[in-house]
Amino acid sequence: MLSAPSGANTSAIEVQAVSPRGLWLFVRDREYFLPAEQFPWFVAAAVRDVYDVELQHGHIVHWPALDIDLELQSLATPEDWPLVWRER
Repeated sequence: MLSAPSGANTSAIEVQAVSPRGLWLFVRDREYFLPAEQFPWFVAAAVRDVYDVELQHGHIVHWPALDIDLELQSLATPEDWPLVWRER
């Protein structure tokens, strides 16, 4: 018995892996690496919250449980988007 061919990927966004060094994010047809030293708010986050990600309005990467929003273009060209982060 042969399996049916795989269908198209219906998820526009997906966290593919998390490690102490950072996380790998797949958006549409492109993969991004978010290093822990540049995105420190993910280091102490629960893994289930990191994997719970949405693409809003086609260009905003949103983690609801973490209250984090990133412009997709800031991941493509980080040198044009200096990140400012302050501990609460």
